[in-house]
Amino acid sequence: MDKKALRREIGAKKSALSAEEVGRRSAILAEKLFEAEQYRDCRSLYAYLSFNEEVRTDPIIERAWADGKRVAVPKVVGKEMVFIWIDSFDALGPGYYGITEPVNDGPVADDQTALVLMPGLAFDPEGHRVGYGGGFYDRFLENEPDHPLVALCYDFQMYDHLDVESHDVPVDLVITDT
Repeated sequence: MDKKALRREIGAKKSALSAEEVGRRSAILAEKLFEAEQYRDCRSLYAYLSFNEEVRTDPIIERAWADGKRVAVPKVVGKEMVFIWIDSFDALGPGYYGITEPVNDGPVADDQTALVLMPGLAFDPEGHRVGYGGGFYDRFLENEPDHPLVALCYDFQMYDHLDVESHDVPVDLVITDT
């Protein structure tokens, strides 16, 4: 299946989820993340901010703060993405494509080993992912390749095999809700 068709298929399945189902599945995924070595060992978390029916990250961010971890979230600047440290949700507002992001341009996150939660539409057991098509995470990881990478996804986002391109960066761990 080509990426365009895959994006349509997954988009339709995600759109069919109720808010309650997104919340229930997200809670399961959060608990599995908190048990993962990558989360337990990290000092900092670079987390995406949920959009539409994505796995909810607000509770994960709140738990990270409670666990004494620093948290940064992405902000699009031109064709690049940077992570900005935040210590409350009050520092956020509408940004690129209407996605919530930091209002301020700093402070820019500087933990080269922070755990990065990777968003995406589809994943496979080898950690390959199909993103939303902007390439922001792949470009970011070209400059900061040492981050542990974890993806949280609904079971229908897992495929046996995904065709990827040479610049696509695989994740270290994919966690599903089943």
